[in-house]
Formats: sequence, structure tokens, C-alpha cells
Amino acid sequence: MKKYDYIFKDLESKISKGVYAIDDFLPTEFQLSKEYNASRDTIRKALTLLVKDGLVKKQQGRGTQVIKHHQILFPISELTSYHELVTYFNMDSKTNVIAIDKLIVDADMSKLTGFPLHSILWRITRQRVVDGIASVLDIDYLSKDIVPTISREIAEKSLYHYLEKDLNLAIDFALKEVTIDQVNDKDKILLDLGSDRHLVSVKSKVYLSSNEQFQFTESRHKLEKFKFVDFARRKPK
Repeated sequence: MKKYDYIFKDLESKISKGVYAIDDFLPTEFQLSKEYNASRDTIRKALTLLVKDGLVKKQQGRGTQVIKHHQILFPISELTSYHELVTYFNMDSKTNVIAIDKLIVDADMSKLTGFPLHSILWRITRQRVVDGIASVLDIDYLSKDIVPTISREIAEKSLYHYLEKDLNLAIDFALKEVTIDQVNDKDKILLDLGSDRHLVSVKSKVYLSSNEQFQFTESRHKLEKFKFVDFARRKPK
């Protein structure tokens, strides 16, 4: 990772955690150069990345100011729960549990979720409201054999906290698929889409350390609310 990328990531993290709050000014380029032991040119490159990501703006004669960022950086390559994301970014968010029900997997559901025919699943439908806007629709399917009970209170907080701390499940990895989908009738009812005709769908099959699948999730996101990011490194030949 180049030094300006490291500085960008570090400043981005500090902004996300509130070390530098909205309307605060970052230290001057000179101060940042001393703090990171980097040249002024390197600092400028890092600040340019922050500007491009909509996290700061340049104020002529005053410096670099943190602004309200309307997009949430969603780490697509990480297995991060929504609750963890909310906490990390200090988001103004509320979860509304729309429904919790049980179903028996048929052929279509098996093809979608990866669970075997006739198995019994919990289906949890949740609406995520961010900054007063219904921005995410999460539909989780959990194996009832692995998760015997679930409640509205648990679903309103953090499923993963319950699964890991109370049920002692070792959650290991996920297979994800990201697509741009057309809006359906449920989306129109449960999301504040305005004139949007498309949204981002993230489908995840999630596995325990035993390689047993216990969850399938589809998260449907407003296009402009989340920015999906990944970090890639070329392997040496």
C-alpha cells in the first residue's frame, strides 16, 4: 500500500469514528506531514482521495473541513454485520422488524438459498432506517436446526451477537453475490425509493467453521446510500 493510501485510510477511519467530527477542520498539511512523517505532496494526495470520497471539502484560506457524508462505506469482502457497521460509522440508524416466520424449503427456495429441500428455516424481514430514510431491506433465512429459537428483540439488535455469544456458533465465511436489481413491490412498500427503479442486492450464503451453511441473506440497498468497497492486492508472480 502506498503511503498516501495508508494516510487516506487512517484519516478516513478517524473521520468515521468521530475523531474528526462533522464541521471540524483537519490539521494543516504541515501538521499532517509531521504527524505521518510524509511529504506535503503525499499529504495532498491523501486529502484529494478524501475529497473524492465526499468526506471533506477544501475551504479557501481555511483548510480542509469534514462534511456530512451521505454514503456509507460497505466492506463487501468482509463478513460484517449491519449492527457492527452502524457502530463503526456512528450511524443514525433504526431497525424495524417487519416479520418473523417459519417456512419449509421448496425447490425454488432451495435453489435461491442453498438449503436442502424440506429443511425448516426462520425468515426474518427487517427494514433499516438510516438518517430517517428507509434505506435497506434485509431478509435473513436461518436454519432452525442450528438456530432453534429467535425473537423480535434479538432481531432488532444484532443477530450475530446472539449467534456468537449466546449460541456459541463459530461463524467463519460467506459467499457473496452483488447485483443491480429492478425494484419489486415489496421494495416500493418498505424502502424510500422515490423515483429509483433499481437497487443494489447483496446475497450471502454464510457458513460455520465446520463448513455447514446456517444462513442465507439478501440485503437490498438504496443506490445512493451505500458505497460498496473492496481492497485488492496483486499477487507477485
